[in-house]
Formats: sequence, C-alpha cells, structure tokens
Amino acid sequence: MPPALFTPFTLRNLTLANRIVVSPMCQYSSEGGLATEWHRVHLGQFALGGAGLVWIEATGVEPRGRISPGCHGFWSDGHARELEPVVAFFRKHGVAKLGIQLAHAGRKASTDVPWKGGKPLAEGAWETVAPSPLPFDAGWHTPRAMDTVDMTTVREAFASAAHRAAACGLDAIEVHAAHGYLLHQFLSPLSNRREDGYGGTLENRMRFPLEVFDAVRQAAQGLPVGVRVSATDWAEGGWTLDDTITFARELKRRGCDFVDVSSGGSLPKAKIPWGPGFQVPFAAAVRADAVIPTIAVGFISGPAQAEDIVASGQADLVAMARAFLDDPHWPWHAAKALGGEAAYPPQYARARK
Repeated sequence: MPPALFTPFTLRNLTLANRIVVSPMCQYSSEGGLATEWHRVHLGQFALGGAGLVWIEATGVEPRGRISPGCHGFWSDGHARELEPVVAFFRKHGVAKLGIQLAHAGRKASTDVPWKGGKPLAEGAWETVAPSPLPFDAGWHTPRAMDTVDMTTVREAFASAAHRAAACGLDAIEVHAAHGYLLHQFLSPLSNRREDGYGGTLENRMRFPLEVFDAVRQAAQGLPVGVRVSATDWAEGGWTLDDTITFARELKRRGCDFVDVSSGGSLPKAKIPWGPGFQVPFAAAVRADAVIPTIAVGFISGPAQAEDIVASGQADLVAMARAFLDDPHWPWHAAKALGGEAAYPPQYARARK
C-alpha cells in the first residue's frame, strides 16, 4: 500500500495526484494588482515539485481589498490575462493543479509590505471598510462600516473574480474567511458589532460570508470551491471552534467542497500556542463533526508528520508554506522518506535516480 499522503483525492470533479498542498503565500510583488515575472517563477517552481495542488496567494477581489499595494488582484480581465502564462505553464508542464484564493482584507487593508514594516500606510493610503468602524489596533486606520451597497459591491466582486478564475482555466477556488480579514471580521463578535441583520447572533454574523460563498459557488462554473477559516480567535468572547463547525455545516449544505482550517488573526496580540501541528486538532474536529473534507495547515513540515495527519484521518489534505519556500521539491523528498511516488517532469529525471 502506498503512503496515505501519496494517494489521490477528489474534490468535486477535480482529482489531485496526492494530498500535498502548497498554501497560498502573499508575495507582495504585484504591480497594480497585476502578476509579474516574480509570480511566474515563484509559482512555476511549485508546478514542477510534485504537490497535488498549488494555491495562488490571497488575491484581492477589488482594489481596496488588498492588504498592501503589492498584493495580487483579480478585479479585471487584465489581471486574469497577466496570470495566463502561469496557468499555461501549469497546463503544459505542471504535475500539480492550480487554484486561487479570493480575498478581501477589510480593516486590515492599506498597509505597507512586510519588509517595510507592514504598518498602516500614511502616504498612498486608501479607505478601508469593515462590518463595524473598529480599527484592528491602535494606530491603524478606522474603517468605514459597510452599508448594503458596499456589501453588494463586495459580493459581486467575489462572484466576478470566481467567474474570471473559471474562464482563465484555474482548477479550484478558495474563499478566504480567516486571519482577521473581511469575511472573518463579519464572523467574529470581536470585530462585528452591527445591530442589523448582519450582526449580533451567530446566524446573523454568518449571513454575509455565506452570501459571498453562494455568489462564488454559482459563478465558479463547476470548479471545486472551499473556504479557509480561522477555527478560533484565541480570545475570550471571540469566534470559537463550535462556531466554526456550525459554519462548516452550513457551507457544506450550500455546496462547499472543503474547509481549510487555520486560526487567529482577529487580534494583534492574541496568545496563540504556536508549535508543530498546533491547528491540526481543529481540522480533525471540523472533519468529524461537519462531515466535510478538510485541509490541515500550520507548522507542518516533516514527511512523517504529514503522513500521520492523513493516515490517521485528522485531515484529508495537508498544506504547507514555509516548508515549500525552503524546499520547492518537498514532495520528492517526502516520497523517498515514506516509500511513495511523487510525479516529476522528465527534464528532472536525473535528479530522481
């Protein structure tokens, strides 16, 4: 029997060669939201490395939804055209499928790139929006509370981006509802203090994220669509694992194909117990209680660790970021360690002997 990590897995009509996923990793290297040569090389290396699925970084569905001026966007056909060389390379040479994470940063938008401090912009700042006019932290921009027109605009932007993703040949879509960004801001009572039908009860706080998911699901033209969530805010009075399971059940009912389970992001100083696989139990709980495929993520790095997560049924797929930045051919080395097989292009065959 092959290692569980190297068995196929099917999401809707998309069959992945194995259970290894390259996490979406912000590169802060776009120009006007457009992909650049950096993306072609950065993503291209993962096309050849043997993973089953590669995610394009968190991609803003509208200009004000970008985290920084360097963040990738997908709000026009021109943005899709700049990504076409990457899609074409994956189709012709890749051994991985290519998906995109659609996102909106909400109150955490309009910041500088990390290597310049990552703080809220002073020069070149833009208006941020959120469910409530609460800044992320002291010194951050105070967002404008979204009205129904804003919500319609954002919902339609997500749908347009999903349609664009399907039209340009991408294989899957992930809706970003984690890490304190806009959809998570609606879910968490720490950031959502609305008094209308989009705030207060759990049902109300889930309403806008579910509306966005419905719009993406309809526009995705049969592509697998999943959602990244933060399973907990790691703070009293915040979003909880039980809330996440309720949300996941509702997503499944609406046609969601998987849940990518992360955590945190709502508070700048939350006490998070960082450590190897610290979020895996959340993925396991969502998988068991909501009965939906899950992706585990967070400080997963070793082949034996990843194999155990899949083989023990804690998650269906494992996603890694730092491990792939360190070793774009991580699946080759994991296959060798576990006695499995990972695909590779014939041009690299000499490295596999």
